[in-house]
Amino acid sequence: MFALGAAVASAQSVGVTLNGAPVSLNPAPQERAGRVFVPLRGVFEQLGASVVYANGTINAQGHNHAVSLHIGSMQATVDGQSETLDVAPFIIGASTYVPLRFVSQALGATVNYDAANRIVALSAGGPPPPPPNDNPPPPQAPPQRSPLTLRDEHPGRDMTVASRRPTIDARFAGAPADPNSVRVFLDGLNVTDQASRAPDGIVFTPPSDLESERHEVRVVGHDVNGLPFEARWAFTSGTTESRNTISDVHPDDGATVAPQFVVRGRTAPNARVVVQVGTVSGPPRADLLGAIFSGGGDNSTVRSEVIADPNGVFSAPISIAAHPGQQLRLVVDSTDPGSQGAAPRIVRALTVQ
Repeated sequence: MFALGAAVASAQSVGVTLNGAPVSLNPAPQERAGRVFVPLRGVFEQLGASVVYANGTINAQGHNHAVSLHIGSMQATVDGQSETLDVAPFIIGASTYVPLRFVSQALGATVNYDAANRIVALSAGGPPPPPPNDNPPPPQAPPQRSPLTLRDEHPGRDMTVASRRPTIDARFAGAPADPNSVRVFLDGLNVTDQASRAPDGIVFTPPSDLESERHEVRVVGHDVNGLPFEARWAFTSGTTESRNTISDVHPDDGATVAPQFVVRGRTAPNARVVVQVGTVSGPPRADLLGAIFSGGGDNSTVRSEVIADPNGVFSAPISIAAHPGQQLRLVVDSTDPGSQGAAPRIVRALTVQ
């Protein structure tokens, strides 16, 4: 509590400062029994405390402290501990008054009295809050995102398929992707190294059966302009084991081909076959499950999607911008039309003649 003593004849003559700056109080402070009382919301909101008054109970919170007082009662609570006041809070007219020193110190402020100048000096451990800014800075624009989205997802969004090993692929729309930045996740597992990534889409053939449950595919990366994207979809796999295969694929691994050639083979009747061919900067490897098909510059990529005939025979024409001696990677994926089961993918290394 703050005792002014006999030197203070009237509390109206007592000034209050906060961190050295005068505090204007309206109505003025009141003195009772040698203690200075101030209006409920006068000083404490400037101390950074929130004050709530209801049904005779005053609750102030600020700087990790909590104070509770009651009109007409000398019992108070500070941070959950009971305290006893010398003089109880009171009401004059429409104003509620609380003891200045008690509440200030309970909220972490220091209190000093300058008797010569009749000033109660409060220090809250930092400068007073700045005045309102009439010209606040404009809000910052949210980070720019790529317009890239997914389309033609397989299995389709929220679809249930019979196979436990479906082909998982999607096309990009809105902008081409930077395939070197693309990452593919299945149920949170990074399967990027087993997925084919191109500027226009991704294809992933699970190397083993999935659990018969709902699965989420997430694709993240940047488009060719460097803007980030994230897209996802979900499907549910069934209980049917995949019996789809790809065989008799031509050209053979290590073959030399012209820039225009045809990829032929056999798979499940009426299967959807995706053939991807791309130029590579180094010697291609046929043992890789995934592949990166980078477009632009000296690199190009071609995707051909065809339907096998009722006997399972497919033929996909390829025309790629490549110069003699350039290395190519060929990837063939097949999806059974009934179960949506994927065949083990075929990867071939070719050279342009």
